[in-house]
Parts: sequence; structure tokens; C-alpha cells
Amino acid sequence: MAGTGVPARVGGRPPLIAVSDIVSAGRELGMRNLSINAVAARLGVSATALYRHISGRWELERLVGESLLAELEFVDDPARSVEDHLLAFGVSLHRFTLDNPGLATYMQVLFPRGEAGAQLLTDEIAALGRRGYTAEGAALLSSSVAVLAIGLAAQHELKAEASGGDEFVVERDAAAQRLAGDAALGPVHTAGMQLSGPQYLELLMNALIRGLLTSVAPGRPMTDIVADLTAQGEDR
Repeated sequence: MAGTGVPARVGGRPPLIAVSDIVSAGRELGMRNLSINAVAARLGVSATALYRHISGRWELERLVGESLLAELEFVDDPARSVEDHLLAFGVSLHRFTLDNPGLATYMQVLFPRGEAGAQLLTDEIAALGRRGYTAEGAALLSSSVAVLAIGLAAQHELKAEASGGDEFVVERDAAAQRLAGDAALGPVHTAGMQLSGPQYLELLMNALIRGLLTSVAPGRPMTDIVADLTAQGEDR
């Protein structure tokens, strides 16, 4: 197949493949359509041929997913405040995940799973460390923002997959009518509808970030942060 780098069959022998060919084919398919059989078919080999190079689906997902994550570039601007930095990080991660369908689910299952994901968090922890945060505090901030960014991307994908038919439109409109007619929920629904997608993302991101920053201060011990964020009632 053109573009795979896999030699054509010679004398009835199966074509030779390498891990790089498997990754390339997986990237062409995309994370959403990724499977052992799909990659094998794209390369023109049997699934057994793939198992000579990888242990199974988990390794296939990791190889392709980490290959994609390695392309995410987020440059730290030292002039940004902590709040602005975390917002930029979250928005960048969210957009990158949306641009690679299926990547959100990959990251939700287990993150970081490989070198690229680990490097992403390492770089972010270092960026916050330069702003005075302990490694533990920086990890809490960056991972919390990442969870929200990835989760919203996954929700967007689910909606996109479900919205392909007339039945979805009927169900969506009926739900909107019910909300609009509810005395308590109607005003909330109307206010929410006035926000664009990017505005909604920034609203949730800022709410999370500003809330965390009230407890996660530069140099503050993790034990104090945990005690503060888990306290209830009069203990707060």
C-alpha cells in the first residue's frame, strides 16, 4: 500500500513490517478506529504478523497515542501569571485532543501511559516550579486542569457521534423545550445557551483554576493543601 513503506509481496512471502509501519498505519486510521485487525488490513498482513512486533491492543494504543501526544507543543511564557498559564495549558490540551478524535478516551483510561504523556506533565510541573510551586502542588494543578480539558473533549466527541441523525435532533429539541419551560432551570438554560464553546471552556477552566489557587499556593506543603481542600463545614 502506498505511503506505508511496506515492501510488496515477492515470491508469495508476506511483506516485512516494522513497528514504525504499525504506528504509521495506526495514525492514518486514527485512535477512534484503531484495532489490531484494522491496522493489519491497512498493512496487508495478518493480525499474527502484528503480534510478532507488539503484545496486543494495549501496546498498539500506547504506541499510536504517544506518537500523537509527542506532537503537542506548549511553550511556557514566563510573563504569564500562574492563572493565565494554567488556562493556556488547559485550552491548548483541549484543542489538541479535539483535533485527534479518540485521543481523549485514550488519555482518560490511563494517563500518563507512556513517555510523551509523562514528558507533558514533567514540563508542566517544571513550568509551575519556576513560579515557586512544589512538585506535588504543581502536579495537582496541572493534572486537575488536564482532567477537565480531556473530559470536555471526550464529551464533545460523544455529542458529535450521537448527533448524526434526525432522532437526535428531535430528542435535543424536546430536552431544550422541557428546560425552557421549567421555572427553576429555564433561566439557567437560557444563560448557558448564550455562551459559545470557547467561552464555556474558559468559564469552567477559570472556575477550576481560581478555586484551586485559593489553596494551592507557592511553597505550601501538600499536607496543608490536602487538609484545606478536603475540610468540610466548620473545619474549613
